[in-house]
Amino acid sequence: MDPLKDIYHHTEEKMKKSLEATAHELATIRSGKATTSLLDAIRVQYYGAHVPLNQVGTVSAPEPRLLTIQPWEKTVIQEIVKAIQKSELGLNPQSDGNIIRLPIPPLTEERRRDLVRLVHKLAEEGKIALRNIRRDALEHVKKIEKEKKISEDDSKKAHKHVQEITDKFTESIDKVIAGKEKEIMEV
Repeated sequence: MDPLKDIYHHTEEKMKKSLEATAHELATIRSGKATTSLLDAIRVQYYGAHVPLNQVGTVSAPEPRLLTIQPWEKTVIQEIVKAIQKSELGLNPQSDGNIIRLPIPPLTEERRRDLVRLVHKLAEEGKIALRNIRRDALEHVKKIEKEKKISEDDSKKAHKHVQEITDKFTESIDKVIAGKEKEIMEV
């Protein structure tokens, strides 16, 4: 098997995972709109274990500024309310004994700017991860060139191809960021 194809494949797979991780991280940042992914990071105490919120109830967004949580068992309602209040989301859960409502208040201009800064910080971390993956791939290319498994020309082509892969994923991160920034700044 061609060692370069192996390198390209592994590089793309790692970069895809890095992009997905960055996108998932960005999804948990609160914007002015209600989105169920906002609660993905919330863990609830349930029969002695900390489990994701979506494993103890149904989370939905019936309105643009409202999330609802329908617990499968009424006994877990207080734990869900506590977990949301402890989170850094700044949301105030309201329970009627059957369902939990989470009104999403509009963001202040200052808070929007803070969130955009956070988005850019997370994006930069994602791009750093891509650059680290690229560095590892290029070191691998150099290693197989030293071992005389590929020619110098093939090595140069490989460097160029790895850079193209990196550019593609960097562009994808930029698109995800632009979308999230637009969502946050939307009033």
